[in-house]
Amino acid sequence: MAHHSKSSSKAARDSLRHEMLAAGCTTADIAVEMRARWRMRPREAWRHAHGWTLQETADRISDHSSVRPGPSGAVAADASLVGKWEKWPGPSSRRPSLTVLLMIAEVFGCQVEDILDLEDRRSLPESDLRILQHAAAPASEPASPVAASTAQPAVPEGPELVRVAAEESAMWARWAETSNVGDLALEQLMADTRTLARDYLIQDPTAVFTRTRALRDQVFALLEGRQYPRQAADLYAAAGYLCGLLAWMSSDFGRLQEADTQGRTAWLCAELADHNELRAWVLSTRSKIAFWDGRMKDAITHARRGVAYANDGTVGVLLACQEADAWSQLGAASEARAALARASDARDRQGVDHIAGLFSCPEFRRANYATAVLLRTGDPAHAVQEAQQALADQPFHSYGTRSQMQIAQASAYLALGEPEGAAETLRPVLALPPEQRLEPVTRRIRELADAMARSRVANSAPAAALQSEAEEFCMESVPRRIALSPGTAGA
Repeated sequence: MAHHSKSSSKAARDSLRHEMLAAGCTTADIAVEMRARWRMRPREAWRHAHGWTLQETADRISDHSSVRPGPSGAVAADASLVGKWEKWPGPSSRRPSLTVLLMIAEVFGCQVEDILDLEDRRSLPESDLRILQHAAAPASEPASPVAASTAQPAVPEGPELVRVAAEESAMWARWAETSNVGDLALEQLMADTRTLARDYLIQDPTAVFTRTRALRDQVFALLEGRQYPRQAADLYAAAGYLCGLLAWMSSDFGRLQEADTQGRTAWLCAELADHNELRAWVLSTRSKIAFWDGRMKDAITHARRGVAYANDGTVGVLLACQEADAWSQLGAASEARAALARASDARDRQGVDHIAGLFSCPEFRRANYATAVLLRTGDPAHAVQEAQQALADQPFHSYGTRSQMQIAQASAYLALGEPEGAAETLRPVLALPPEQRLEPVTRRIRELADAMARSRVANSAPAAALQSEAEEFCMESVPRRIALSPGTAGA
């Protein structure tokens, strides 16, 4: 039997636990390290990994048992009994029943097999081992403990048979009831997702990307565990929205291939969650990615598909705007204007956005699309009017939307032969800090500078100044910073 080293002092254990937690290690990682370093029994290592005393552990087991008693009733544990359970199968120990082992595992937040080693298994009765064998069953076999155990020969007889049957039923009930996430945790996940969708519009985008990725990883880790079906659906929805956010951000960083990957994963999550609003937003995101990738027909297809799921919120407005944007880029003026009209109709019957922020299309955002579409379809005067009214009357949406609208307004001024008006309109855009210069903005700036170079005012002072400022603006931008960094933001 393994004996733990006397160097396992409380100070040493606490120091190790705090160091590993600060390094991002899990409780399971800490338990493994303690077992390896101080040769602890698995149950003792898990207790110390949590930083609990024997009495604190006993109290937790007793409290847990009073709420969810086993087939033999509630367990009244004390420090001495917990200590004996930890030492088993050594001297002065006591073998815990399977019900007790399951309770200990639930209190520690781990699986039963995590608190058993080979020595424990050698000392367990054959009937108990049969019940535990479901944990090691191949993926093709049933995951249910009872389904797995019934495939084994019926060894016990008499009272032992009755006891084993009760243990099997208790084990199955606990397995079926177990969830690694609660309703309050799910509410918090969605609240955090809403915060990220809002913060992206106004804060440093790379910092928000990092936070979004971290939250997505938490949701993915939870999905690897066990939940009730409705909880799993909620987790898939959260994962879908988070991957959708990462997809949108990745395209704003100029990383279209990575954005497409995030978009496909978001769609899978929407399907697994059977969530129509999420489906609509994912298709809107994929339409946006296709647009900036030059795949206008794909952008139109995604936008049209999304309308079938747009039963609530403002996503229907955005989808119609995105279709209009793609048609106008193709030079199809009548189709673009028809899509703009549908966006106005959708605006009149819009509902509440459950995530909002980036996943919303208020009037300011619709006006931005309308300005660009009107400009491309040969109506610069109305484009200027649309932009001026929105900038004067509508609540602020995001620095990215505002900048794109101002660039479109400047392009309209240029088309009307007013280079001074274009230069004046662009001043706030060119003053954007580098961390807010996203790909849609830098690309629009380049397009405007190229258009001015080809215009009849190409030799004017405003045109020459814009060429120089546009080049400098794009050199210090988020896409360029990411392209020049040793890593990638597309994880």
